[in-house]
Amino acid sequence: MKIGIVGCAGRMGRLLVAEVLAGPGCELAGGSERPDSPALGQDVAVLGGGQPSGLKVTDDARALFAAADVIADFTMPAATVFHAGLAAETGTAMVIGTTGLGPQHQAAIDILARKAAVVQAANMSIGVNLLLGLTAQVAKALGEEFDIEILEMHHRHKVDAPSGTALALGKAAAAGRGVDFDAVAQRARDGHTGARRRGDIGFASLRGGDVVGDHTVLFAGEGEQLALTHKATSRAVLAKGAIRAATWVAGRTPGLYSMRDVLGLA
Repeated sequence: MKIGIVGCAGRMGRLLVAEVLAGPGCELAGGSERPDSPALGQDVAVLGGGQPSGLKVTDDARALFAAADVIADFTMPAATVFHAGLAAETGTAMVIGTTGLGPQHQAAIDILARKAAVVQAANMSIGVNLLLGLTAQVAKALGEEFDIEILEMHHRHKVDAPSGTALALGKAAAAGRGVDFDAVAQRARDGHTGARRRGDIGFASLRGGDVVGDHTVLFAGEGEQLALTHKATSRAVLAKGAIRAATWVAGRTPGLYSMRDVLGLA
């Protein structure tokens, strides 16, 4: 299984390289970076803590797609859409873990996934994907008499808020209740907001330190509360899930898949 990593010199990119090197049945196809990256020309395997492989970091993403069975992408929204276009051109399968995607980015990926097999998830961790399923089940069972608040905290360098995982949890809760997520999402509160609207799903985002990712879904009712919490202590769990998705998606028919498909939870 030849797996290529776009954005291979970033924090997640290096973890993905390391996971490919450690993964049974996996072979590193190479890695790419943006044209101005100082990592260009460096050995890809060394970036992931491995022995020299002879594979050099390139800015030719198209060539990387042509050489790989699957590409893993944890970059930026615009770059991910460009890479999805390359997947559609080459028929190469793809795993997308990029967050912060806007509606226009997602619409483009949805269209391009008609020509290539794509696994996309806001969070590749197995624990988080189990949490998504539990959130939907609890939201359905408790109903609107329980207010839903989603609290997330990440490291100081994270650029989007709420996190993609928090939004995915909100969508899972909305699906459990059978309501339109956009109609009930309350992403920010400031000043004199008035009483909480029944049925809303609220979000709170904290940033600081080196927190990998903490997410809590709080169901607050009259006289009782229920909290579902997941804490990631290492980004390696994201890389492990992504490479598991990569080995699953290779050879699949074109379409957009989720981690629930990968884990057999769909």
